[in-house]
Amino acid sequence: MPQDRWGNDITTTSQEAVEAYNRALIEFLEYRLTLGDTVKSILAADADCVMGLCFRGYMMMQFGSIAPYPKVCDVLKKAEACAGDATLREQLHVKALGSWLNGRVREARSHWESIVVSSPRDLLALRLHHFMSFWQGDRLGLRDLPAGALAAAEDSMPGYGFLLSMAAFGMEECGDYVRAEEYGRQSFASNNNDLWAVHAVAHVLEMQCRHKDGISFLDQPFGTWDDRNPFKDHVWWHTALFALELGTYDRVLDIYDREVDAGDSGFYLDVQNAASMLMRLKLYGVDVGNRWQTLAELAMERLGDHVMPFTDTHFVMALIGAGRLNDAAKYRQSFAAFAENEQNDAAQVARNIGVPLANALYAYGEKHYGEAADTIYAIRHDLAPIGGSHAQQDIFHQILIDAATQAGKVDMARSLLNERTFLRPGTSWAYERLAALQ
Repeated sequence: MPQDRWGNDITTTSQEAVEAYNRALIEFLEYRLTLGDTVKSILAADADCVMGLCFRGYMMMQFGSIAPYPKVCDVLKKAEACAGDATLREQLHVKALGSWLNGRVREARSHWESIVVSSPRDLLALRLHHFMSFWQGDRLGLRDLPAGALAAAEDSMPGYGFLLSMAAFGMEECGDYVRAEEYGRQSFASNNNDLWAVHAVAHVLEMQCRHKDGISFLDQPFGTWDDRNPFKDHVWWHTALFALELGTYDRVLDIYDREVDAGDSGFYLDVQNAASMLMRLKLYGVDVGNRWQTLAELAMERLGDHVMPFTDTHFVMALIGAGRLNDAAKYRQSFAAFAENEQNDAAQVARNIGVPLANALYAYGEKHYGEAADTIYAIRHDLAPIGGSHAQQDIFHQILIDAATQAGKVDMARSLLNERTFLRPGTSWAYERLAALQ
């Protein structure tokens, strides 16, 4: 039976399909725009290739929208029909795709984990488990499975650096900053096309408030990585975060307009980047002009399209930022209706955390600051399951501080700011806010 570059059996009679799969996996790990065409070439060489079908389904599921679900359903049906003669590993991939499509993400992650346990060189299963562990807030899962795969691998393995960067990011989210930076930089040195390695190091520098180091590390001309998918805009978002902390607001706005602005894409990560950056700028007292309006339009276009609660809270953020409170009310009502789906993992998270957070954001938009502060304060330590990194979730903590301040809850605001300056010394915004309370 043919094998991929990593020694995993591929059920196909076409060596051309195997070679296309090998290329697709590297392009996937490097966020290449060519991935879609390469996956199509797998199926052009062998329309019944189970791994090619799963790859196509996985790719569409990562759009973070229900729009491609009918196409994914068609792909899944074909994969199931072709899976009878496939290996157990491939059959588990088919099951994982079905679980993911039906909203059972924990179940999908379990299938991917089973694959990696028996086939630690299956980088597709490992990366998908890593990806969805991130969006379910399982920080130990982010760290542990890549760590096990890394320990079982030789540094001569193709794509070894991707194991390093996944382990690095998991360690960063678990607070192991020294090893996270070491592995992230080692990965980047071995392959400067690995944006996940760049991302992992950027997170370490952000969490350690090493803003000048961050600007230096991410120093690149506009247009860098234009051959990559929207994840590259998130790396630019990190660049803007460092510029924000250094008080170079014109630079932040320039980065926003050139690289972060979501435009008309509606892609979930673009929306998250843009909304949270505009809100940060607002909290720093920077006039962002009419930049909120594009995001507000995207939010209303996605009404009823609920997949990731973290994205939904950012759509609500965009609507209150634009001053469109009636539309924000409609969006949170739609979000609350989605949360009633007891068969969907994301809906459960929405019910427990996402909807209360959206309601708090709406209250904040209505200038009901005390209500907003009390709601976010009560759940501030329970945000992990909503997804996103510590750096991304920090916007909710900043809004909490502002809401408490605006509501005259001086003791709450002072306590939160004392925590922030102690745990993250070097955050200029927090020191300025704290000084204003004295």
